[in-house]
Amino acid sequence: MLPAIINTVLCLSALYAPQPLLPVISAEFAVSREAAAALTTITFIPLAFAPLAYGYLLESISATRLLKLTVPLLALTELLFAATTSFPLLMLIRLVQGLLIPAILTSLMTYLSGRANRETVQRAMAVYIAATIFGGFAGRLTSGFIASWLGWRFSFLGLGVSLLIGALLLFRLPESKNLKLSRPKPRVLLEILQRPAFTPIYFSIFCLFLVFAAVMNYLPFRLIELSPQADELRIGLIYSGYTMGIVTSLGAPRLGRLLGGETSAIRLGLLCFTATLIGLSFPQVWMLFGTMFLFCGAMFLVHATASGLVNRLAGGENRGLTNGLYVSFYYAGGAVGSYLPGLVYEQFGWNGFILVLTLICLLAYLLSRRISIAQTAS
Repeated sequence: MLPAIINTVLCLSALYAPQPLLPVISAEFAVSREAAAALTTITFIPLAFAPLAYGYLLESISATRLLKLTVPLLALTELLFAATTSFPLLMLIRLVQGLLIPAILTSLMTYLSGRANRETVQRAMAVYIAATIFGGFAGRLTSGFIASWLGWRFSFLGLGVSLLIGALLLFRLPESKNLKLSRPKPRVLLEILQRPAFTPIYFSIFCLFLVFAAVMNYLPFRLIELSPQADELRIGLIYSGYTMGIVTSLGAPRLGRLLGGETSAIRLGLLCFTATLIGLSFPQVWMLFGTMFLFCGAMFLVHATASGLVNRLAGGENRGLTNGLYVSFYYAGGAVGSYLPGLVYEQFGWNGFILVLTLICLLAYLLSRRISIAQTAS
């Protein structure tokens, strides 16, 4: 399991590593801030669609086989990113990474759930979610630290070498014993969506990450509104609450048992998530900072619980497609949330922005009630 966790951390590091270095890249390649920011945006677009294709592929080949192909390719793209002197080529490389990263993430989710049984799958997914959270932080922190000492190219050189080591560790992974491989027919996808509990889970997670991505994307602008003297360090510190997600994701299985089931934990998490939006509406920086811990904690409680629930309900069949759909809905919500709520913010201000996100959260809660009804009915 450890090689899978290490590669999860490295994969998420690759996804987020360019973010703190965008100003440096913008200056070196003489491109606008918006163009440099597109290095992140262009990677997220395939994440909303590619996981479904990979989930379909994982119904006929093993997750370890796909990982052994895609992780070395991701390492190669990082080495190319470190060496290129062309900004359009940087964009192309990031697009390729956007196609590789969902293959890795879907494979890892499928592998970890396949190695677990029905009693331990929730715990396996909680560990996976915690690893993704840590990877997101490690990528940002490490790339910024290395760049400040050796230059930004060494950040991606180090990440490429680390991924090559991670690829070698994959050869120590045993094959999953619980995953049944077959060549699925197209109608299997429709059958999964028609299962009573699955569709409300998928749409709930879509709404969840839509709201989360919106807040994370536009929080720096709100901070500057409240404190014009805020610099990059203060803006970075406002995301410290992200670490709370590690605590809640690891504690999700225990909380689910205490509450009497995963659906109760999902509903509680969504209610807390909605309530934190009220805290984010207050015009004080200290309130923003403190609320972010609760906001991130609630978000990853729902995420960890929902991902474990869909894998438990899937049993040993169609886990590749089940996880592919989950990751697709998750990042589709993020793609929408990273752009459209900004239009509301521009027209109606921060409070209008928060109001719209609150309504979306309430929709997610109503959908979570359907999960409970569906499970009872089935």
